Parts: sequence; structure tokens; C-alpha cells
Amino acid sequence: MPTISQRGTQMPASPIRKLVPFADAAKARGIKVYHLNIGQPDIKTPEIAIEAMHKLQMPVVEYSHSAGIASYRKKLAEYYVKNNIHITSDEIMITTGGSEAISFAFQSCLDTGDEVIIPEPFYANYNGFATSAGVKVIPVLSNIENGFALPPISEIEKLINPKTKGIFICNPNNPTGYLYSQKEMEQLRDIVLKHDLYLFSDEVYREFCYDGAVHYSAMRLKDIENNVIMVDSVSKRYSECGIRIGAFITRNKEVFATAMKFAQARLSPPTFGQIAAEASLNTPTEYFKEVYDEYIKRRNFLVEGLNKIPGVYTPVPKGAFYTVARLPIDNADEFCKWMLSDFSYKNQTVMMAPATGFYSTPGKGMNEVRLAYVLNIEDLGHAIETLEKALEVYPGRK
Repeated sequence: MPTISQRGTQMPASPIRKLVPFADAAKARGIKVYHLNIGQPDIKTPEIAIEAMHKLQMPVVEYSHSAGIASYRKKLAEYYVKNNIHITSDEIMITTGGSEAISFAFQSCLDTGDEVIIPEPFYANYNGFATSAGVKVIPVLSNIENGFALPPISEIEKLINPKTKGIFICNPNNPTGYLYSQKEMEQLRDIVLKHDLYLFSDEVYREFCYDGAVHYSAMRLKDIENNVIMVDSVSKRYSECGIRIGAFITRNKEVFATAMKFAQARLSPPTFGQIAAEASLNTPTEYFKEVYDEYIKRRNFLVEGLNKIPGVYTPVPKGAFYTVARLPIDNADEFCKWMLSDFSYKNQTVMMAPATGFYSTPGKGMNEVRLAYVLNIEDLGHAIETLEKALEVYPGRK
């Protein structure tokens, strides 16, 4: 029998999706499962995007340009300029979701064996993208005590060696909801400049910043214009996860031209998705106001509810729609599985993501889970109540 590739063997399974069979089995038993495990908002997609699809008259669905439809890239550049990110359409490459943009970034900038430093906990699939590219992730620990702020620059600098080629951040952060300040971004700029590194910045949650906090893009940093690669996506901004449209953005012409080779090899990004995404750029501002207000309500409700449960602690996230909570448990993986396979309260249970999957360092996150506040207040209330009851009887409670 032929053997599986070493790369395939090393490819990590998704910690977010690996519990799906247990959730499916719970549903088959008639149990209501509240999905706080994944960033799939229940917010409606903008009507203008749906209408664009319904009104589409396209007798032949052709390939687009490998960099994406020109009119979309032009309008997207205008969107960024309005957000004080001054780039042009020829510095934007449309990708199949933000995931492909990250893969292009790693493949274009890093060689097999190169290292990239990432504050942990971090979005679990970064490990997968790095593995696919033969890149080694070097974690630098942030912690729940200070809300998962950027680790001290001195700690980051200790990890830099000849194999280090970049630093990767997610801002606002998935899974923690932390929003890096301008000061923190400028500290990163200084170390990137000092060691001539790439700065990869995943900014897909840009629109979700709370309490008056302002997002400061890596594209605004001075003196490292050729070092920055920004990743973006419409999945969360417009609640369009399924259309699979992202963007790879850089002012570095050599990097862009290199990424174009990978883009040409996969031919083009999804045509229908680009049409919906382009239409979404005309979404009324009222839409974002309503979404913002809704997420603020959900965040406050969830954080307050969690922190009232004995032994539970979560900081107040400043962005995105996730929070990491510390629970009085011995093993997050076992607890999240137990919630689905062995526990229910009023015929309902909660699906969460074990935080272990968001850490690269073995043994970290054993008593933490990530929760996405992507459900309505009523459902969040049921989920909090169910979690509290579960913690009262969990055999591995600490």
C-alpha cells in the first residue's frame, strides 16, 4: 500500500472542526447544540450582495484575471483609502479567501526551514499554512492576565535568529479579540526594521473594534513599506464566509510578482464570489452600525455572564467577535468533547473550541476555550446557563 506523504502526516487537523462528529451525534440524539466554536456569524449578508447575484446576467462564466476582476480591485482600493490605507489596485490581489492569501504570502516570502514568529494563542490554521509551505512557527506567549496584549518586544527579539524571516500578527486577534494599539504596532515596526523581517498582518476583523478603540493597520507603518504583507477577507466584514473571497496586499513589487505566479497556477479566484464582494462595497453605513451595536451587546452579555460563573474568567475583548475564557477544568479537549458526548441540560449543550489548538507550545491552553459570540442574545443566555451547569458536574473540574 502506498505511503502517505510526510507533509500530509505533519499537517495538523483543525481543532475547531475536529469535534464536529460529536456535535452531529448529539444532534442525532435530539440535543440542541449552541455553536460557539466557530466564527460563523448569524448576521445577515448585505441585501445588495444577494441582489447582485440574483440580477446577474452572465451567459458564460469566464475566468477572471488571476489577480481578480479589475473593477473590484479598483473599488477595493478606494475602500482602503477611505480607511487611511493608501494603496492602489495594482497592489491588491484577490484570493480564494484570506486562507489562500496567507498561503501565497508564506510561499512567496519564506523557504523551507525558515521561521516565522507568531504571538500565541493564534488562529489554528496558521499552523496548517506554515506546514504546507515547510515553514516553522515559533510561538511567543501572550497571556490572559493582561488580555493577551502583544508580548514584550524583548521576548520577541530573543527568538530572532538567522532562520527568522518574519513576524505574523492577527489584528484584531482571533482567537482572543485583542486589538493591537498604534504603540504596539510601532514597536513591531521597529523590530522588523532592525532585523529586516517581513511583517504579515491578518486584518480580516478590521471593522470590529469596540469601546472607541481604533484599528491601526500595518500598511500605515512608516519605513517598512516593502516589508509588510496584509491579508484581508470579506467573510466576517459582510458575513459572507461562503463566497471565499480574500485579498493579498503589498507594496513590495517583487513579492507581488512572485505571488502572481502562484495565483496564475490556480488560474483565478471565484467569479461569483468577486461579484458579490464588489457589490458589498456599496453596503449602506447603517448596516455596519447595526452590526456593531449587536456585537457590543453580545460581547458584554457573554463576558458578564461568563465572569459570573464560579471559577471562570475572561477578559473584555476590544475587537473581532471571540473571547478566550479560563475554566476550572483539567483538560479543555476532553471537556469540550464531554460537553457533546456525555452532557446536556434541558436537552441542550454547547460546542466550544479547546484553546489547546490555538497554542503551538505543548501543554498551553489546557484550561482555556475560545467562544465566538456569533449567536443572538437569547441563544447566548441558554449557552451560558448550560455551561455553568456543566461545570458543576464535570468530573475533571479543578
